[in-house]
Amino acid sequence: MFDKILIANRGEIACRVIKTARRMGIATVAVYSDADRNALHVAMADEAIHIGPAQANQSYIVIDKVMAAIRESGAQAVHPGYGFLSENPKFAAALEEAGIAFIGPPRHAIEAMGDKITSKKLAGEAGVSTVPGHMGLIEDADEAVRIAQGIGYPVMIKASAGGGGKGMRIAWDEAEAREGFQSSKSEAANSFGDDRIFIEKFVTQPRHIEIQVLADGHGTCLYLGERECSIQRRNQKVIEEAPSPFLDVATRKAMGEQAVALAQAVGYTSAGTVEFIVDGERNFYFLEMNTRLQVEHPVTELITGIDLVEQMIRVAAGERLSLTQGDVTLTGWAMESRLYAEDPYRGFLPSIGRLTRYRPPAEQAAGPMRETGKWLPRAEGGETPRAATATRNDTGVFEGGEISMYYDPMIAKLCTWGPDRDTALEAMRLALDRFEVEGIGHNLPFLSAVMDHPKFAAGEMTTAFIGEEYPDGFDGVELPAKELDRVAAAAAAMNRVVEIRRTRISGRMDNHERKVGDDWVVIAQSREIPVTVAADRDGATVKLADGRSLRVTSDWCPGDPLARLEVDGAPLVLKVGRLTGGFRIRTRGADMPVRVYSPRQAELVAHMPEKEEADTSRLLLCPMPGLVVKLHVEKGDEVQQGQALCTVEAMKMENILRAERKARVTKINAGEGDSLAVDEVIMEFE
Repeated sequence: MFDKILIANRGEIACRVIKTARRMGIATVAVYSDADRNALHVAMADEAIHIGPAQANQSYIVIDKVMAAIRESGAQAVHPGYGFLSENPKFAAALEEAGIAFIGPPRHAIEAMGDKITSKKLAGEAGVSTVPGHMGLIEDADEAVRIAQGIGYPVMIKASAGGGGKGMRIAWDEAEAREGFQSSKSEAANSFGDDRIFIEKFVTQPRHIEIQVLADGHGTCLYLGERECSIQRRNQKVIEEAPSPFLDVATRKAMGEQAVALAQAVGYTSAGTVEFIVDGERNFYFLEMNTRLQVEHPVTELITGIDLVEQMIRVAAGERLSLTQGDVTLTGWAMESRLYAEDPYRGFLPSIGRLTRYRPPAEQAAGPMRETGKWLPRAEGGETPRAATATRNDTGVFEGGEISMYYDPMIAKLCTWGPDRDTALEAMRLALDRFEVEGIGHNLPFLSAVMDHPKFAAGEMTTAFIGEEYPDGFDGVELPAKELDRVAAAAAAMNRVVEIRRTRISGRMDNHERKVGDDWVVIAQSREIPVTVAADRDGATVKLADGRSLRVTSDWCPGDPLARLEVDGAPLVLKVGRLTGGFRIRTRGADMPVRVYSPRQAELVAHMPEKEEADTSRLLLCPMPGLVVKLHVEKGDEVQQGQALCTVEAMKMENILRAERKARVTKINAGEGDSLAVDEVIMEFE
């Protein structure tokens, strides 16, 4: 076994590898750029070596710099994580020449399966069903349009060396094919140093389901079940689960065996993932193979009890897998929510800044244990199974740290496990509500909204789920009446605690004690909810106008940003901020002011005028911090609705800003190469 390994990556995956290496007694070496000098993975590792400027193409993906760090550290092996150099055969070759073990597949397997064009050809030769497409390389936009027309729209334009949604576009017509080719090519060059592009048919109404494979160098290759990855936005996975609610036993077995056959055909070793598109009849088509550890690997670990990072390290050290296919059992259900630094209220555009508050929910279950032939979570340091639920959070950030504009916007991967899907889903709902993140825009509200969506709850989703269910973007959630009543009861009880505290302020005049009444009116989501609060030592009973009584218990104190309550016999978690006359409440994807007034105050408030928002319709505002890559118009130009105005790059993604209506450009305030802040004016119109 290795004494020291270097992790050629950053962020949460570097932290994840360090945790397993530490448990195995292996020393770790981190590498870092200027932007990551104070990053969590640097603090966690036993050693850390600086490798260059903030830009990935000047640090993390420069093979010579990483190799120099390996030589300096004396590491015997390298774990590449995902992204960056993880699927770069030149990096694997450099390690091989230097006599350094690569904790991943052999170079020839990376070359064969890491390249999407080659992998599709090999899959076809192996008898694996593939999606129709053009397997050759495409030279320019004109050729891309001709190919797309031949395949038939819609088509998917992909970077051959891509991954993580980078360098991918869907084109529904000639204009989008031309534009998508240029954007994909540019993103691919910036993210992977490889601008090769190919095109395939975009299958409508598909599910994205992938098979985890694990192989050693002694002839054993296993499949560890599947992961459902259909909840995607801009071709980037947002929520994953294992197993899939759609597959049956026969389909799972067929997909698994086909994935193993494909891996064996190229002499694959280590952990890898074979991705499939599955239609409504459970027909499946090979999509690609990721010759690395996947972002969503924790859900497989939770239902199998197998530490994939540990197995990768052991295989790289030449060990045999201690498992057979018959040993692999799928127990319970696991879900993963990717927390991104993306503001859902601004079209999911990237958000950067300092994490002024970062408090994940408490993790439950330290790891798996074998009992009666099944894997169950266990409590930290104990042998008692925690069969109810488990919570895990893989992260690479900390409170007070900064989210950089140079890298992927993922902050954390929140995972829950339960004995069945409904239990795992409810555990995820509560865990998302308990996750406190302040200082940046993030997608926690959207994740909560998806968890409560009837289609998702029923397991009825395709890769088009977000586009179909949120066609106009995300602007928050309206809570159902019953849930709003619970929130109103909680707010009324919390407000009484606040009012009681106010009556106890010292220095008041004698005989001027303020009395706190029992009758209140809660105003939320444009509803007025009259309540009567009867408090006691253990909590409060809140009576609604229809005669129902809701029991509220909690240890919340004024000033606490998180309230954990039990309302009407069920848990309720609220993020709480103070507002004049009430609270800012965030729960289950809703973000709303909840006012608690006396009956007389409620009468008067109804007559107060509402403040109008400023008119910004004649301005193009930068929707996120980013770099101006290209200005598509000039001062004096007349633009049409939908016309491209400006391209802004942030977190390795190019975002094209378009005209909302016909107008004339009167002023341009930014130039190509400028770095802009949120809401900075790019151009003005008349």
